Amino acid sequence: MKQEIINLIKKVVGDVDFLVEVSDNPAHGDYYTNVALILAKQVGKNPREVAEDIKSIISAQGGPASSWKVEVAGPGFINFFVADKVFIDNLKKIDRNFGKNNQLKGKKVVIDYTDPNPFKDFHIGHLVNNSVGESLSRLFEFSGAKVKRVCYQGDVGVHVAKAIWGKLQKPELVWGQAYAFGAKKFEEDGGAKTEIIALNKVIYERSDKKINKLYDQGKKESLKHFNIIYKKLGTKFDEFIFESQTGVIGKEIVLENIGKVFEKGENGAIIFKGEKFGLHTRVFINSEGLPTYEAKDLGLAKLKYQKYKYDKSVVVTGNEVNDYFKVMLCALEQFSPDLAKRTKHIGHGMLRLPEGKMSSRTGNVITGESLIDKVQELIKEKNQDEKISETISIGAIKYSVLKQSIGSDIIYDFDKSISFEGDSGPYLQYAYARAGSVLKKAQSEKIKPSFIKIPQISGQLEKKFFHFPEIVLKASESFEPHFLVLYLTELAGEFNSYYAKNKIVDNEDEYSSYKVALTKAFLEIMRNGLWLLGIETLEKM
Repeated sequence: MKQEIINLIKKVVGDVDFLVEVSDNPAHGDYYTNVALILAKQVGKNPREVAEDIKSIISAQGGPASSWKVEVAGPGFINFFVADKVFIDNLKKIDRNFGKNNQLKGKKVVIDYTDPNPFKDFHIGHLVNNSVGESLSRLFEFSGAKVKRVCYQGDVGVHVAKAIWGKLQKPELVWGQAYAFGAKKFEEDGGAKTEIIALNKVIYERSDKKINKLYDQGKKESLKHFNIIYKKLGTKFDEFIFESQTGVIGKEIVLENIGKVFEKGENGAIIFKGEKFGLHTRVFINSEGLPTYEAKDLGLAKLKYQKYKYDKSVVVTGNEVNDYFKVMLCALEQFSPDLAKRTKHIGHGMLRLPEGKMSSRTGNVITGESLIDKVQELIKEKNQDEKISETISIGAIKYSVLKQSIGSDIIYDFDKSISFEGDSGPYLQYAYARAGSVLKKAQSEKIKPSFIKIPQISGQLEKKFFHFPEIVLKASESFEPHFLVLYLTELAGEFNSYYAKNKIVDNEDEYSSYKVALTKAFLEIMRNGLWLLGIETLEKM
């Protein structure tokens, strides 16, 4: 409907930038546009007069225009009141596929997210990254794309050397602790730093059997542990790519483009002079002759394209590396503009916990599991079932992450995140479970959903259903799941209000079958919406 209104207005005014939005106030219609205010500035006329002219032309047209009433309001806004029949017809279409669109049909999208490094902990940043990446993956799939989920992990580099050095010093430590110990010594002890740098080269060259064995053991244990977490979070990756693969490719790319894109810097390092493009200089091959993260990311872009021939590559990271990605993509653009154009970087905000609420076992890293466990502990005060409490806790965390605009930092509020009363994952899960129990009751009383008897005036709930496909498309195109979070929260509020005011299952009510149909429609949209957020539904709570 929104697109129909946009298309109709464009036929009248031509190529003008304007907004068509859903009205917050029912008195102002179902949609409104500011096109008259925009156009009035260009033609030098009174906005109200321009709005009346546009209204007259639109009202005189047939086709979609017969589905709404048009009014002019305020200084020149045009409001559209959609006919009840449109909302009722829409209700009949709501099923498991409701909300899907073909915006990305035939497109191949590779999305790279989560990316925990072997030998290190899976920290809360990875939890945020996974929540964002998984939701975007599902939004793209809902828009018709063929999606490949990629997890890119650093299995070589100084962090590995720090972890293995730490393990050699203290074999009793688990890998996350060994890394923390090695990282601390690297900063504080010059001798340890020298040893770790030397060890890093040995790991790259695979030149020491004892080190190789320790390395293989650590990598295997880390990946096995990560897979347990992925399963818990509802993510299944299509491909695991490692820096040991991309480093070779990236180094080759850099060496091939010395003099054209890259140049020699101090101590034999190979650099990209970002200042030429308003950015900053970064090293792509270090003085040891080893590829840096920058070179590996170039190799990753090439490797992913070789594997998937993607139309779009979406890379999800924390926003602390936004400037890094600008330089890396700028370098990529110089020798492979097509790949650079196909690549979209999404930098999400950081998750911060209230000071004193939690501490990690390493003292400086809060793990993803520790956050899930903490939230689950709180949930268990309301529901002792292990599986249900875990599902609610993960839903609570994902909601808290996704309700923010992607680039914004998140201050995690434990009490608010587990509330069953609005603006939380459990609130949405509970609304879904409530609707499911109503349908079970209707089934037991043999009341089937039906549109034979329909009330004369459709309420806000029917209208809210109508906007779900528009919200899905908006969230997908803008790479912003928070639009969907806001919509589902408002929808749950509308349903709960409807539930409080109406006895839905009532054999003596001539509209009971219609009310049951409304409940079924709500259930379908909530199921689809929660799936898009990566939040698991529950039959009971």
